[in-house]
Amino acid sequence: MALPAKTEHASETEDFESHRKTVKFVVLKTHEEDRARKADLASFEAVILPHLDAAHNLARWLLRNEQDAQDVVQEAYLRAFKAFDGFHGSNGRAWLLTIVRNTSYTMLRKKQAVDLTTTFDEELHTSGHESVSPATVLEQSENTALIKEAMDELPAEFREILTLRHQEGLSYKEIAEIAQIPPGTVMSRLARARAKLKEYLAAYTSKEM
Repeated sequence: MALPAKTEHASETEDFESHRKTVKFVVLKTHEEDRARKADLASFEAVILPHLDAAHNLARWLLRNEQDAQDVVQEAYLRAFKAFDGFHGSNGRAWLLTIVRNTSYTMLRKKQAVDLTTTFDEELHTSGHESVSPATVLEQSENTALIKEAMDELPAEFREILTLRHQEGLSYKEIAEIAQIPPGTVMSRLARARAKLKEYLAAYTSKEM
């Protein structure tokens, strides 16, 4: 009579052991997931966070509004973090700025901005203005306020390319990847942007004289 009781007790013990193993497996799996998330966060911070200033700079020049720039950078970083598993390159800055750029243009379109692009001015493009030195126009300008005022008058695509080239120091190849245009278009657009900026600066200077 004792045998059935022993068998029933053994079954209960096996069930308990099985349940305990399941719980242990779930706990271990949770710990592994936590470690993976922490590793992903650490990697994200190391690769992407150093480019926060560049992201804000691009967004601010594109949107011409500090609050909008902050909102875009925050949204871009959230998008970047969610998509970080798919990032396998070595240029975290270019990858992040691509997201910032796309997010900025989305906001501009929502606000129905009228300055997204500019038409090609053949006379301006071939007049020789494209040879203007960026050092004298942007990098060594003593009048920051004047530069900002002139830059704000440019179409978004010009503000974008001047910022990426002369403030962030990106190569033509990097700019092409970020703006999603051919390298040849980068050079052409940059030349037109420099010429247009010089034109605005000359106009502002003449007003002050």
